[in-house]
Amino acid sequence: MNNLTNEGMDPIMQQAERYVEIVHQQLGSIRQSQWENIRMGGQWIGEALLNDRWFYTFGTGHSRLLAEEVFHRAGGLTRAVPILDPMIYFSAGAQNATDFERQEGAALKLLEDYPVGKGDVILVASNSGRNPLPIEMALHAREKGMKVIALLNANHAAAWPSRHPSGKNLGDVADLVLDNAGIEGDAAIKMEGIPGRVAATSTITGAFLVNLLVVTAVATVQAGGGEPEIYISSNSDGDAHNARLAEKYRHHIRHL
Repeated sequence: MNNLTNEGMDPIMQQAERYVEIVHQQLGSIRQSQWENIRMGGQWIGEALLNDRWFYTFGTGHSRLLAEEVFHRAGGLTRAVPILDPMIYFSAGAQNATDFERQEGAALKLLEDYPVGKGDVILVASNSGRNPLPIEMALHAREKGMKVIALLNANHAAAWPSRHPSGKNLGDVADLVLDNAGIEGDAAIKMEGIPGRVAATSTITGAFLVNLLVVTAVATVQAGGGEPEIYISSNSDGDAHNARLAEKYRHHIRHL
């Protein structure tokens, strides 16, 4: 039996096509609206690397995946350091991780576990931008002389109030904001009979933005006469190359 609709498409795959189109639109929106901020953020990171400084990343909820996107992977910056903690991960319990994200006072202790300093750059990712932990991470990073790039969903941030006592959102306390062009609530597809939308997009668009920062940072280092240090896939011929870099930076990057 042929299940094609009048448009000539399987109704099940129509929903998949809707998702493809939404993601395509969001990526196009990033290209149109975020290009100058991407250039600036990548330039900051590249200049930090040229000055022997570091690129840090932090995220909570599913945005923690974006903090790790930069770390120890093929084509990634060697001097990129994610700020990690077991309480951020769902392995500690999804509700525990959610509660931790909303907790005041935890960010400074996390940040002080890393040798951050003036001239470093940090990317703080939070789709909603409303929870205390990422907001305070940005505030404390700026106090330490770091430039702060926020990666968030501007539509969602505008729709929901901050949970921080200051009333400020992550975007309000950052030096630069990157918008992932997402829908309020993140999930994208409204389907009949389902109480909420299906299929989030922030991981796709967030990883896109993160890697655009990496590309522009590497180009900035090259333009400044430096030699960018990146990892090569360890599933090709990168083992020896990566081992040399790990040995060089193990004293600074605790997660190596």
